[in-house]
Amino acid sequence: MRITGLVGAALLALAVAAGPAVADSSPSPSAGTDSDAPTLAGTSFRTATEIEQGQRATASGSAGDYLYWSFPADAGQRPTVTATVKLPDTHAAQTWQVDVYDGLRRRQSCQYGAQTRTAAAGVGSVELACVLRTVRAWAEPWANDPLPGTYYVRLTALDLPTSDLGLPVETEVRADSKDMGGAAAVDGSLAEPLVPGIAVTSAQDDEAESSDSAVLSAIEPEDGWSSGWWSDRWVWTGVGAVLAALAGIGGYALTRGSGRPRGVPPGA
Repeated sequence: MRITGLVGAALLALAVAAGPAVADSSPSPSAGTDSDAPTLAGTSFRTATEIEQGQRATASGSAGDYLYWSFPADAGQRPTVTATVKLPDTHAAQTWQVDVYDGLRRRQSCQYGAQTRTAAAGVGSVELACVLRTVRAWAEPWANDPLPGTYYVRLTALDLPTSDLGLPVETEVRADSKDMGGAAAVDGSLAEPLVPGIAVTSAQDDEAESSDSAVLSAIEPEDGWSSGWWSDRWVWTGVGAVLAALAGIGGYALTRGSGRPRGVPPGA
């Protein structure tokens, strides 16, 4: 009975300790609101419009333009980018595509989602989606793994017929992330997130006399950039260690017996 009570108390304490880790696996809350959402899109990586996760950005453009936005994504998050293009009443068949690039401007492949879609002639809108791989805190230099930092969204039409070039379109873009928890954790982390201007800014910190200036990206995750070393994997590792210890104690209590067998004299 004493062993049973000990096991029950330990399991209760572990459940309370692991509670926040389980809660961390839920999708990240929306950081932005539509009231202050941008209504313009950039035309290149350098002029990409910055948006926060959970923010619905809109922009007017012309068929044939390249439209760019950027958003922050941290280690352990799995970003999802959705885009809607509203087309004019009269148009030929159009194929639209959304691409996502990381802070090194490497095009990231989509795990799933309709990254490219064709709107038949006269169709009023087309919807696109791209679910990226989970952002890693660290990766080998030769790997193409998504890393924490700024991510760029590019929306454009492919192989437009001449008759549709310049037609007005309305676009909506949104970026969200799901926290994947300790299952996606890796050892190691980047020295700095991959955001525009971070290299020059770090150099300025090392050289106080430097006169160079850089515009650091103003967007970052709602809770700031993570250090990369902590994850709920540590909690579950501790849970496993405690359960293994309790199992050993329980096994010993069950197999050692109740002491001296009955009928055996004390001096035997």
